[in-house]
Amino acid sequence: MFGAGGGTSSYEETRAADLIVLWGSNAREAHPIFFHHVLKAVNRGAKLIVVDPRRTPSAQWADLWLGLDVGTDIPLASAVAREIIEAGLTDEEFIARATSGFEAFRESVQPWTLDEAERVTGVPAGAIRELAHAYGEAANAQLCWTLGITEHHNAVDNVFALIDLALLTGKVGKWGCGLQPLRGQNNVQGGGDMGAIPNRLPGFQEILDDAVRAKFDAAWGSTVPPTHGLHLSGMFEAMEHGDLRAVYVVGENPAQGEADQTRAERLLTGLDHLVVQDIFLTRTAQLADVVLPAAATLGEAEGTVTSSERRVQRVRKAYDAPGEARDDIEIVYALARRLGHDLGSPRAEDVWNEVRSLSPMHAGMSYARLEELGGIQWPCWDENDPGALFLHGRLWDEVVADRAPFQVVEHDPPVDLLDDAFPLRLTTGRRLESYNTGVQSGGYSSPLHRGGADILLAPEDGARYGVADGARVRIVSRRGSVETSARYDPTLRAGLAFMNLHFPDEVATNVLTIDATDPKSGTAEFKATAIRLEPVA
Repeated sequence: MFGAGGGTSSYEETRAADLIVLWGSNAREAHPIFFHHVLKAVNRGAKLIVVDPRRTPSAQWADLWLGLDVGTDIPLASAVAREIIEAGLTDEEFIARATSGFEAFRESVQPWTLDEAERVTGVPAGAIRELAHAYGEAANAQLCWTLGITEHHNAVDNVFALIDLALLTGKVGKWGCGLQPLRGQNNVQGGGDMGAIPNRLPGFQEILDDAVRAKFDAAWGSTVPPTHGLHLSGMFEAMEHGDLRAVYVVGENPAQGEADQTRAERLLTGLDHLVVQDIFLTRTAQLADVVLPAAATLGEAEGTVTSSERRVQRVRKAYDAPGEARDDIEIVYALARRLGHDLGSPRAEDVWNEVRSLSPMHAGMSYARLEELGGIQWPCWDENDPGALFLHGRLWDEVVADRAPFQVVEHDPPVDLLDDAFPLRLTTGRRLESYNTGVQSGGYSSPLHRGGADILLAPEDGARYGVADGARVRIVSRRGSVETSARYDPTLRAGLAFMNLHFPDEVATNVLTIDATDPKSGTAEFKATAIRLEPVA
């Protein structure tokens, strides 16, 4: 909606906010560094509102928790928008000058009264009204989201619904008012910035733009095809149809991280050739024809990383990588030489300077300036530019040529329907003590991991399905089954169960999850699986 995928504000603004809304984000566990900034705001007197099906550790810090039913984010956001409009809390001057499509949007949210939203979402009407007024009336507010919003078959529409709230109230493009998509891993933002997405070149430059491609063609001595590539889910679809026969995986573990893990393993093992470049022998690497051992980004390599606030920072090599492991850049350069193309000396700074020459938003970020300033937020157009604390200030100009469009979105319930055979809703997420599929944090014995692979149940559901606290249980979905221990969690509402994804060698959670994907983003619906429980003798 704004032309580039990055958080619009800074952590400094989070610390200074009057209101912080965490929507589908358990930042206390999944983004603990960011949550420190949230707590500084809370301790200063800011209000914290959390929207999440679970009463997470983040919600336990909140002034208000809205425990919605899984997959009802759009009805909730629509009701909040309707209440903001009805209460006269919109920024009419901002809407008229900087946005388009408001009338169609206003009409689209009219059916979502507070009572209707309560019926569909399970959130009390009074709580929805409180959120609407808090956000509409706040002088500055940060609206933050993460995988609770984006791991759905309608992920992009969920994000649109939240951005619409910011456009309604003029809470974007000025100090303290931000939209923060919190990144799930270190340097996810940097990966997108560098072009690791199927439709953009480095610096979010459109690959279909002739002038942009000509610039890269000249620099690379090659021809960039004028076509969009495939995202990860699209690659698995291509494998399914036999259109993709070889895959080169760098720093990713799709054999355990993809939804419907059984299908993912089947497709990966059916390839003609699989290459994996990683720091450990992941499950995906165990399936590979060739494994290229890589150095760890932090500690064993030189380069840069980019945080969720768009801040580019230096990382420095502190010690040599073990064994035969080599820096990723050395591996790529060596492979290029084997293919008959000498890229020169594999120095991280040389690569970064090439990035600066091709990506205008990174042009002013020399290594020297990154060192001097302790990091710089993009865009940074030249070496006199301090970087951008917040984005889209142009929306507050008197004349806005390309207005921000309101998006009309419709409620679309989860694909994996509940019924008598599968009556429980399973949602998944992360824990503070571990990291994704456990590749970097699961290969050692630690008391922090104890109980990590359990399924959490509301005590009422345990009684209903004859599963005692601590008992072994088989969890069955329409795709497969796993066994683990059940643990009662009184913070869960009846009908909702929770598992994490960190310990696939113990319990392969993603055997259960559905690979229904968002056609716009390719993200699978990890957050909404229908299951049943079967006691294990």
